[in-house]
Amino acid sequence: MDGTVLVADDDRTIRTVLTQALTRAGCKVHATASLVTLMRWIAEGKGDLVISDVMMPDGNGLELLPAIRDLRPELPVIIISAQNTIMTAIQASEADAFDYLPKPFDLPDLMKRSARALGKRPGAAAGAAVARDAGADLPLVGRAPAMQALYRLVARVMNADLPVLISGESGSGKSLVARAIHDFSDRRALPFVTVRNVDIDTPDAVTSLVARARGGSIVLDEAGDFSAGCQAYLVRLLDALPDFGPRIIATSQRDLAAQLASGSFREDLFYRLNGVTLTVPALRERVQDIPLLADHFLARNERDGAPAKWFAKDAREVLRRYRWPGNVRQLEHAVRQLAVTSQEPEISKSAVESLLPAEPVAPDRTGAPDSHERLSASIARHLQRYFDLHGNSLPPPGLYGRILKELEIPLLEIALASVGGNQAKCADLLGINRNTLRKKLTALDIRVTRHRKLM
Repeated sequence: MDGTVLVADDDRTIRTVLTQALTRAGCKVHATASLVTLMRWIAEGKGDLVISDVMMPDGNGLELLPAIRDLRPELPVIIISAQNTIMTAIQASEADAFDYLPKPFDLPDLMKRSARALGKRPGAAAGAAVARDAGADLPLVGRAPAMQALYRLVARVMNADLPVLISGESGSGKSLVARAIHDFSDRRALPFVTVRNVDIDTPDAVTSLVARARGGSIVLDEAGDFSAGCQAYLVRLLDALPDFGPRIIATSQRDLAAQLASGSFREDLFYRLNGVTLTVPALRERVQDIPLLADHFLARNERDGAPAKWFAKDAREVLRRYRWPGNVRQLEHAVRQLAVTSQEPEISKSAVESLLPAEPVAPDRTGAPDSHERLSASIARHLQRYFDLHGNSLPPPGLYGRILKELEIPLLEIALASVGGNQAKCADLLGINRNTLRKKLTALDIRVTRHRKLM
């Protein structure tokens, strides 16, 4: 490996490690903690590859990508970021980053990607094509705590070998999450095969399925609808998967745990599919994301050649307060229809109201459930279901700590978000000592980002 690598990271340890590793591999390295310095080097024509962090003391590495493209369109940029969310990956690929790695990264993996980037100059943009094409149209948009938690979990599991079960209501985006797991994983160049109930009706069909998928991903679409025969074939399929075989991802809008309890879903299949469970929140549980999604769909229409349009302020409020029983899919269809039928660039409140069915709007809230169920009753219901999943056996020891952790993480994340990441205010809000809060954030691996609270 040869060439000059420009490294920008405010962490001295990372700069040192990368400098040593790249130098040993035969590269020249210039390292800095400043994006200003990085841009000066690029403008001077230095460097054959850039490795840059996102959050730097003097700016955002992602936001510099267009400027780098203007100065040196052939210069490959690898983005590394502790903001290891699926959205960061999507933003990096849409901005024409050559590659993206979440921190903590695997050094040998980063070295391989660096060698690939240096080996493909000057046509570096082609290296980003797979990830860019895969992620550009995924409406995985949202600032709600539930979506941020989902992004973090996707980033953690996308390269794990465990099967993934994605649950959520119809139209909430389960298939998009499945696609994102595949497209941003190391399997992204391999087949992505979606399977429905009707596709698995014989043992030969199962064998053919594995052959088609090779080492890619098999998505069992709406696994809760699979017949008893299909379930039996799948158990045999999963038991016979070879090493380095395809990854299994299942989606379901049905409650598989309830189906398991009623006997309509096989226990052995449930536990084979339920390696990691991801829950995609319903749109009514993240109403603050509705305007973001609506703007995203309008922007995508504009990229496809449609005239630029936007929502009036009161029209956005109607969208935000509507119940959206069809979730993100229904919202997308509504926005696309409004973009076509609205004769004015600004889409009015009356246009939105005339399109939406005569259904009561949701109260002005931030995702609270429809019922008046107390929190303790909701927790009790989930705990009982957890115990029921174990049949005649007890859950593994350590239940108390696991349950408290499940409660603490969303409590701390939502409290932090509500005060803009201010730890002193968060500690006061929770009624705990600030040092106690810091210890909990460290122990639970919760990243704190300071920002202005948007009302």
